[in-house]
Amino acid sequence: MLQALITSKTRIRLLLKFFLNSRTTSYLRDLASEFGESTNAIRVELNHLEQAGLLNSYMQGNKKLYQANSQHPLFSNIHELLLKHTGIDHIVDHVAKKLGGLQRAWVVGSFARGRDNPVIDLLLAGEEIDTGYLLKLIAKAEGLIDRKIRYVIIKPGEAEKYLGVYPEALLLWQSL
Repeated sequence: MLQALITSKTRIRLLLKFFLNSRTTSYLRDLASEFGESTNAIRVELNHLEQAGLLNSYMQGNKKLYQANSQHPLFSNIHELLLKHTGIDHIVDHVAKKLGGLQRAWVVGSFARGRDNPVIDLLLAGEEIDTGYLLKLIAKAEGLIDRKIRYVIIKPGEAEKYLGVYPEALLLWQSL
């Protein structure tokens, strides 16, 4: 879907990296290594995104770190578009909202670090979650998004302990 709108694969990867989880930061050489591309190709796209105001940068030692500009007027639109592109919006609609006993859900692992992956890892906190029903909901969501979903269920009181293990955790949903 996104490839029809944005022809640069590098730009799409950078948008995923920084706009799925706005807390994600990275620097040029790390991105080049992660993407398996030249630093020049990455630099060109980073400069475009920074000049457009979509990315902020700052120096940390001798490294120039980049991060999404969450104050940009298009930030939330880009974030929502990426949630749709990755299928994470389907997880909210077809799993989190329908699962009784669920209090909070986080995306962890590769996706929370802004890396596209065929597997989405979830951390689910709740009481008395019906795992049989959860498996049915996950199977339906996997069919819609063409990705596998792995999950860990924890008690609500254990959330802080697990969030320490997953500092990049991206809160996906919480009950009101």
